[in-house]
Amino acid sequence: MGLQRFNFKAGIYKEGTAYNNEGRFFDGNFIRFRAGFPEKMGGWTKKYQTSFIGVCRKIKQWVALNGFKYIGLGTTKKTYIIQGSSFVDVTPIRATTSAGDVTFAATNGSSTITVTDVAHNAFKNDFVTFSGAASLGGLITAAVLNQEYEIDTVPSTSTFTITAKDTSGNTVIANASDTGNGGSSVVGAYQISVGQDIAVPGGGWGSGDWGDGTWGTGAGTTVTNTLRLWSLDNFGEDLVLNPRLGGIYFWDATSPTTRAAELSTISGAADPPSESLQIVVSTQDRHVLAIGCNPFGSSNIDLMQIRWCDQENVLDWRPRTTNTAGDLRLSVGSTIVGALRGRQEIAVWTDAALYSLRFVGAPFVFTANMITDGVGLIGPNAAAVANNVIFFMDRRNFYVYTGVAQALPCTVRAFVFDDLNEIQGQQVTAFSNTAHNEVGWFYPSSGSNFCDRMVVYNYVEQAWSVSELSRDVWDDAGASSDFPIAVQTSNGVGYVYEHEVGFNADGSPLTAFIETADFDIGDGDNFAFIRRLLPDLSFVGSSASPSITYTLKSRNNTDGTLVSQSSVDINNNTDFSMANVRARARQMRVRIESTDLDNGWRLGDVRLDVRQDGRR
Repeated sequence: MGLQRFNFKAGIYKEGTAYNNEGRFFDGNFIRFRAGFPEKMGGWTKKYQTSFIGVCRKIKQWVALNGFKYIGLGTTKKTYIIQGSSFVDVTPIRATTSAGDVTFAATNGSSTITVTDVAHNAFKNDFVTFSGAASLGGLITAAVLNQEYEIDTVPSTSTFTITAKDTSGNTVIANASDTGNGGSSVVGAYQISVGQDIAVPGGGWGSGDWGDGTWGTGAGTTVTNTLRLWSLDNFGEDLVLNPRLGGIYFWDATSPTTRAAELSTISGAADPPSESLQIVVSTQDRHVLAIGCNPFGSSNIDLMQIRWCDQENVLDWRPRTTNTAGDLRLSVGSTIVGALRGRQEIAVWTDAALYSLRFVGAPFVFTANMITDGVGLIGPNAAAVANNVIFFMDRRNFYVYTGVAQALPCTVRAFVFDDLNEIQGQQVTAFSNTAHNEVGWFYPSSGSNFCDRMVVYNYVEQAWSVSELSRDVWDDAGASSDFPIAVQTSNGVGYVYEHEVGFNADGSPLTAFIETADFDIGDGDNFAFIRRLLPDLSFVGSSASPSITYTLKSRNNTDGTLVSQSSVDINNNTDFSMANVRARARQMRVRIESTDLDNGWRLGDVRLDVRQDGRR
């Protein structure tokens, strides 16, 4: 039969079997499509060598009026502002004691310090900073005590323990002379409580830490035992922050090293919400909206309530005839899941419907129109704007919203949703990669409690791809970076990465492959014999000696074992007119793969020298 050209359709097709997807690509990793052909995705490198603590749940970049570039990070433990390469801890303070309310007690031969503070309201892993303490008399000096600590245990409502350390972080063990209590000038500044890094199903027995609460009492749903998610948005050059089910905070760019402050504590504040699921800034009309919050005049959160501040005044939330502050309540559903600012509206998803929130001016200011019911959002961050429309993911499908919500035809739908850890669905993060016409989602697979997979849709090529990549959040190239930035946290330590930089995984080889579905001759009646292939590829931005491997896989029936029969390495010195291989079977696949450093490539046609070789 001689040379045959196999024109495989763009995209990864995993709906169905490897056999009924003949003429398509069936599998891949770190592959995207351009003009109908596959190519290796770009790599990544650390943007900063500085690490941070906690799992990052939101990232936001912007430029201040003075030209300074900022990146905001909200993690399960901290809040950071990055300016230049400096990480500034701006985590809000929850409470500050009066001098003398805090005392210390040490035990000879132990590094454990018991702290007494009546009604401290702290939890395990919360952070507190002490000042004004005097030496306990021995090795537990004033310098040891007067610093930030993470709380180890909480034995009672009036005590907690910490592990003594020096200013370098090394553990310090008390001696027999450490008999003091720190003096009468000790002040404790408690940061807002940390949140969970994974979702804990239910609110009853076993949902909290051992020993929390009194015997026989169930755990409720609070800010301390729910998944810590953040919303960050700009109000001009400043930043408005909200931990889910927590208060609303404000960071002032004119005092960049000052911690974010709760709105209610700022001079001039008038009835801001004390709790909110999410905040969104309506940029055109300059209102901050609290999505799912306590109504005006009530301290109890209403998960379907929306409030907004006065125009141009983030502090004034009290409705008056002289301002534009106001509220409304959505009617379909039991809780708001998430909201996203679109082109001229704010899309709001409840657990039962999708609403469009629009600014209309006085007297109503904002109105909410239900777009459709029965369409949800799997997590608060599972929607992204790309190509001037909104793409989102619920628990069963992918959608595009263009005024109406429509399901996206998806060639990997079953692969994603059959392997989705729904318990951790709130972690799903949508992203856009405008330079490559892509929108995608990071999601946790069934075997992971964190996002470890990525599904990508190219809205120009209308092609889907999947990859194994662990990322917590992502922000497209923008104000602070010419490249998309993403965050990965491992074992509590996180780094910020720039993506689409080179073709390596932060200095290590980035293995990428694409594999066709099965193909045959005459519907598999006859064996096929392949003796050579003609590579059609280009090495883009690669090192001096890039290499790619073509592997022929085969089996003799649809449920037979897949066997690698023949491989050939192709580099930029290979004669592209011929590459000798040898394979014989009823069904064949081709796998193209690279495993070396600095290797970028783009695939063209697949051409094989194939002939019919009998029935047996």
